[in-house]
Amino acid sequence: MCGNHDPVVAPGALARLKAADSAEEFFEILLVPYDQAVLNIARLHILKRMGEYLAGDDLDGIPEPIAVARCKSVLARAYEELAASSPLEQRVFKVLKEAVEPKAPKNFVPLDELK
Repeated sequence: MCGNHDPVVAPGALARLKAADSAEEFFEILLVPYDQAVLNIARLHILKRMGEYLAGDDLDGIPEPIAVARCKSVLARAYEELAASSPLEQRVFKVLKEAVEPKAPKNFVPLDELK
């Protein structure tokens, strides 16, 4: 008997992911366990973070089992990060990132611009 007890994702998972309509479908297709309460609060943040982790990966150019394993691992990672903190702490979206950036006063003129 093999020591790997992870459930096997069904063939065609990538096509089903591309057609998924909800965060719950991503978790169900990839067989990643989740708490509905966490998903209710952070679904968009989790999926955005997953997309950031997958950015630059050419999943179409690799065998489906490897691509699915990559998607599963990054979804689990993104979920764990957002479950352990909050969307506000993670600041995945631009509007949240900009909310904490110090802003220069509107009437500020740097010294090097003075003549």
